[in-house]
Amino acid sequence: MGVVNVTPDSFSDGGRFFETADAVAHARALIAAGADGLDIGAESTRPGAEPVPVAEELARVVPVIAAIRAENGIPISIDTMKPEVARAAVAAGATMWNDVTAMRWRDDSLTTAAELGCEVVLMHMRGEPRTMQAAPAYEDVVAEVEAFLIARADAAIAAGVAREKIWLDPGIGFGKTGRHSLTLLAHLDRIVALGFPVLLGASRKSFLGKIDRAATSADDRLGGSLAAVLAGARAGVAAVRVHDVRETVQALAVRAAIEAAAT
Repeated sequence: MGVVNVTPDSFSDGGRFFETADAVAHARALIAAGADGLDIGAESTRPGAEPVPVAEELARVVPVIAAIRAENGIPISIDTMKPEVARAAVAAGATMWNDVTAMRWRDDSLTTAAELGCEVVLMHMRGEPRTMQAAPAYEDVVAEVEAFLIARADAAIAAGVAREKIWLDPGIGFGKTGRHSLTLLAHLDRIVALGFPVLLGASRKSFLGKIDRAATSADDRLGGSLAAVLAGARAGVAAVRVHDVRETVQALAVRAAIEAAAT
């Protein structure tokens, strides 16, 4: 799943694709590089990010989705917390709603998801983007993330979302220290064992820079991002959300070739 950030303040690409034409061109490049799907968002969820008004988010993201859909049938995920944005994005051609709040941002989020009938991604996050990194603490991060995701999946099903439409995301880096993120990566098989497809998003995140102190910018974290992808593949995640599509495709292809050679 290739990432298209239509934002001026993304942690990973610094607003390089904020203009509609630039975002669409980037989406085309990700598809050409081998992306199986796109995740398009118009509101940064980096630590400390400020909210974006609904009208502004719509103005940023809907034209990009519509332009891509007009020329390609690739699955498109809308990365948003807002039901209005999800509804407009699906009308424009999105097929998945990826919500970092696991449909908790508003009371009608789950019912909207059920009405739309699209796939949904329920992600674990402590707090909200502006505050999520304010001393996050867990007694057992894996068990607590598991319990949260099960509860949100149950709530989605109770609201009318079809079970087969539900994806889970452990929320690497969202309300978690570097150690918490590493622990979750080490135990991704437990999240996979919950019985829903799992989306892993660890690409370029700051915890990678805490391991390699020389990786001072997001662009310096390719090697760490690939290591996280391979950990996810080993655990059986269904998809990985990444910025560096070509390199990820290559890493996964080599992994598959090695496994084939062992049989």
